[in-house]
Amino acid sequence: MKTTSNKHLLVELKNIAEGLGKTFAPFCEVVLHDLTHPKNAILAIENNLSGRRIGQPATELGLARIQDPDYPAVISNYANQFADGRKVKSTSIGIRNEAGDYVAAICLNVDLTLFGGFQAAMSQFTAIESSAVTETLDAANADRIRQCIDDFAATRYNVALTQTVGSQTAGARPQKGGLPRNSPRCRNRCCAYGRVSRHGVQRREVGGYCLERLERGRGCSVHRQVAVVAGVA
Repeated sequence: MKTTSNKHLLVELKNIAEGLGKTFAPFCEVVLHDLTHPKNAILAIENNLSGRRIGQPATELGLARIQDPDYPAVISNYANQFADGRKVKSTSIGIRNEAGDYVAAICLNVDLTLFGGFQAAMSQFTAIESSAVTETLDAANADRIRQCIDDFAATRYNVALTQTVGSQTAGARPQKGGLPRNSPRCRNRCCAYGRVSRHGVQRREVGGYCLERLERGRGCSVHRQVAVVAGVA
């Protein structure tokens, strides 16, 4: 009855080893040891990274569990290596039957060399060079930054428009199409929609009517000139 129970346990453990191997492929080798037959202990091996074969003998840990029923059931994350020198992180899990005797062990061997290049790449990717540059990426400051941009644009526009209007009113007769005399339609609608006074600028942006006409290459001459200087057109 005891032998039958052990065989059933080993069959179930073989399924577990297969599932673990498929889950952690290709980084982890999973080996099932039958400790009731230590000379031919390896019963199954998934993701064979060590080059061992089914039917080979148990390792030192397997023999230790056979000799000492009080040997720890789980030994995790200990340093190990394959025959060719590759570094390995291993975990060994001893399995007892109903009588409390060790009958099997599942060993997981993770090949660390597979992660070496990835670790180096991540270190390089996350490296930060020392710099005196300061930048705020907080979304809460978006309104403040937008206001700074508006203030800068308004200053630039007002200076450009003041210079343009001044150059037309300081000389002789304004050129045809200018805001002071020869473009009443643009003057009236632009001043109304853009809230620009007829003798100076009291608002930051070009009036709505002139802006629409500027997009079609038209508009009054004053606002055309201002748009070019201020970078609107």
